[in-house]
Amino acid sequence: MELDELKLQLKQKLEISSDQKSPTDIAQLLTKKTNSIIHKLKKSLWFEIVSCILFTVAFIYIGLTSKYQSFQLYFSSFAILCLAFLILLIYLLKKVNTINHNSMPIKENLVAIHSLLKEFSKRYFQFTMSLIPICVFFAGYLGYMDGKSGIIMDEITNFSNQLPTSKQAIVFLIVYLIVLSVGIYYFTKWYIKKLYGLYLDQLQSCINDLE
Repeated sequence: MELDELKLQLKQKLEISSDQKSPTDIAQLLTKKTNSIIHKLKKSLWFEIVSCILFTVAFIYIGLTSKYQSFQLYFSSFAILCLAFLILLIYLLKKVNTINHNSMPIKENLVAIHSLLKEFSKRYFQFTMSLIPICVFFAGYLGYMDGKSGIIMDEITNFSNQLPTSKQAIVFLIVYLIVLSVGIYYFTKWYIKKLYGLYLDQLQSCINDLE
């Protein structure tokens, strides 16, 4: 019982102490918190920029060195896509830095950064999902053209021998595409939540506190 009373008294003292903080003190605490969150968001953007550079280099290398024309076209196309995404990430990072260092009140800065990154996360997810059918049909078309020209006939023959009937091949492809799409869907949701979603929630909490 004495321990419970001691805990209660300590809690009351802490609450009184927090109530006695001036608006300036609270603003300083919120400023430190928001600076920390924005710093983490910028680290996430830098992580994506570095990853994008590495993927671009890898795709260019495969596109230039592969012996299959389908691989050359496929990975060269994605290298161009990665370059475009890299430019977008660099622009987004500069935009965040500009907003964070302008002369607007802290709340307006936070609202602007939150809106910008929330919209980016939303479009990021939509773009990734839209790439799934595009990649599947593009890869299928290139593989068909290579097979038609006899470039990868050995690989197609070996695959066909493992699936005795065309029905089994169709079922395999359908199951493979479903599993791939579901896996990419949940991975993308987790990935975006990890890089941006958690910090966006914290920014929204800071905005609510400022109100």
